[in-house]
Amino acid sequence: MYIVVGLGNPKEEYARTRHNVGRMVEDYVDDSGKIKAKFLYLDTFMNKSGVGVAKFVKSLPANKAGKKEAEKLIVIYDDLDLPLGTLKVSYSRSSGGHRGVESIIRALKTENFIRLRIGIAPTTPSGKIRKPKGEKAVLDFILGKFKASEEATLKKVFKTATEAVEAIVSEGKDVAMNKFNS
Repeated sequence: MYIVVGLGNPKEEYARTRHNVGRMVEDYVDDSGKIKAKFLYLDTFMNKSGVGVAKFVKSLPANKAGKKEAEKLIVIYDDLDLPLGTLKVSYSRSSGGHRGVESIIRALKTENFIRLRIGIAPTTPSGKIRKPKGEKAVLDFILGKFKASEEATLKKVFKTATEAVEAIVSEGKDVAMNKFNS
């Protein structure tokens, strides 16, 4: 059984922010009813995601160490290195600086889990990524709400993300990476 967890922050004030896109996608995928998986909704803040994930994964009966179960973990999260409207499936990689993912890696003591990275970066008219500069600007951006113009793009991403999770669950991570990373 696959475990799907979308990273985000639990309070209402963060509900429609870019940093909560993982949780938003998880809701959409879960509501689709298409995926036979366990959806794990965390009540911890992003940077403490590993606590809840590890508690659940390590409670599974097959392997108390949690490493084998982690391979069936799909973590959905925002990625400022990908343009808005894109996604990427990856496996067994570093956190890429994402503190929620880093928390999970530390808690599980493994990088061997699947990631569904959802792009949130703004782009220039030519399509080049235009990330905010400086820590405060980045925080303001990721904790900011999506603009109305970005909502239509998000709806398309939610549908594609559902297809990607469905492919991971039914065909495996390698097939999903080949389908969705081109």
